[in-house]
Amino acid sequence: VQLQASGGGLVQAGGSLRLSCAVSGRRFRDYVMAWFRQAPGKEREFVATISRSGQRTEHADSVKGRFTISRDNAKNTGYLQMNSLKLEDTAVYFCAARYTPLVTATAGEYQYWGQGTQVTVSS
Repeated sequence: VQLQASGGGLVQAGGSLRLSCAVSGRRFRDYVMAWFRQAPGKEREFVATISRSGQRTEHADSVKGRFTISRDNAKNTGYLQMNSLKLEDTAVYFCAARYTPLVTATAGEYQYWGQGTQVTVSS
């Protein structure tokens, strides 16, 4: 399966962006999907994950109430809506997928990764 992340860019603090993750190669609905991010000099960190049906989601405490993960299985695409962006949200954002029914925040348990999209929040 191949993942292609897009939608990153430069935005002012308080602004919004929506990231997309287009999935090809296999049935998208068979995969749990997640977003992670990595800032310069920092470890990759969990942002959000969504179950195969979309009924269950989990968000990191640092983004809860501001970011929302979703998916459209008919379009083979996952999304991350990011509102009220802060300077500390600046990072490369990666989408990831795993071929099991359980959601997880552990990066090592995702088999497939997109190339990343840069999000830069300015003051």
